[in-house]
Amino acid sequence: MSAQITRRGALLGGLAVAGGALCAGVFGVEQAWALDTPSIINCGGWGAKAPRNPVKVHNRRPAKILIHHTATANVKDYSKAAAVRLARNIQSYHIDHNRWSDSGQHFTVSRGGYLLEGRHRSLEMLRGGRRMVEGAHCTGQNIIAVGIENEGTYSTTAPTTQQWNQLRQMCAYVCKQYRVRPTEIYGHRDFKDTACPGDALYEMLPKLRTEVAALLREDTGTAATAGIEGWPLLRVADRGSDVQAAQHLLRAAGHTEVVADGRFDRSTADAVRRFQKVNGTEEVNGMIGGESWPLLVAPLSPVSGRESTRAWQALGASGHAPSDADTAAWQRLLHQEALRHGR
Repeated sequence: MSAQITRRGALLGGLAVAGGALCAGVFGVEQAWALDTPSIINCGGWGAKAPRNPVKVHNRRPAKILIHHTATANVKDYSKAAAVRLARNIQSYHIDHNRWSDSGQHFTVSRGGYLLEGRHRSLEMLRGGRRMVEGAHCTGQNIIAVGIENEGTYSTTAPTTQQWNQLRQMCAYVCKQYRVRPTEIYGHRDFKDTACPGDALYEMLPKLRTEVAALLREDTGTAATAGIEGWPLLRVADRGSDVQAAQHLLRAAGHTEVVADGRFDRSTADAVRRFQKVNGTEEVNGMIGGESWPLLVAPLSPVSGRESTRAWQALGASGHAPSDADTAAWQRLLHQEALRHGR
């Protein structure tokens, strides 16, 4: 979202409430934060328009939290008025341009640290802790994940201190109310071919899991500190064996024009777009992320076995037969490779 707002929208809202107990950090961290019920500006508080259609409520708790960024400017206006304008702009874009029934995200965190409800009734359901509103922040995840949008673009810079503190508090509150483990906090890119929530913020998710766990007095172990295994995001200008593996998998899928040289160039991106178009992915953008990877590593035909083997070998796992490798095995191996490359 630049001055316009894309699918990544904004999220949150609520009323001011108080309470909470002091919780010391775990993992040897010295900080201690109060696990208070956060103050949230609800839809009525920021002047939301009525939804085009009644929101859908599901009789289930969500299983995870998805972190987004709005991809808008990193503004210096940290006021409540700026947060209100953001929420209104997002809702207008989602209703008028995307033709959605309401704001796509459940909640939003402004640069100034204001929390706002995005989609109507999200706060009501969160407070109840048993049901959730269906969102529109990530297809395939909208009825199982709470979407939290962060105002700004976090490709190279981190959120503001007040924004980070409120994001941590909000995630802890969602985890507490819905019984979600801190290890179930993910980025948008883990499920879609997108850079969202930005490289810098995505790299902070292990820290977020750790700090949320500290608030909840949960020891999430190395999963929180090292990060959850995820698909690496590949795009133009990337290099390495994970890129080479992806190129072999593209060749296995019939895109034999791809040269498996470990360089993600424009021709590789064009082949990815063709692959995405054939497979009906939500984005046809030439990036390989959380939606395209599972399609690439899906069971392959015997004809494509040689390229699949070469992909596996490119990742340093020549001793394992690719025919025995399921999606989770590919994900673990690619995750390890991405960590070695700093992605």
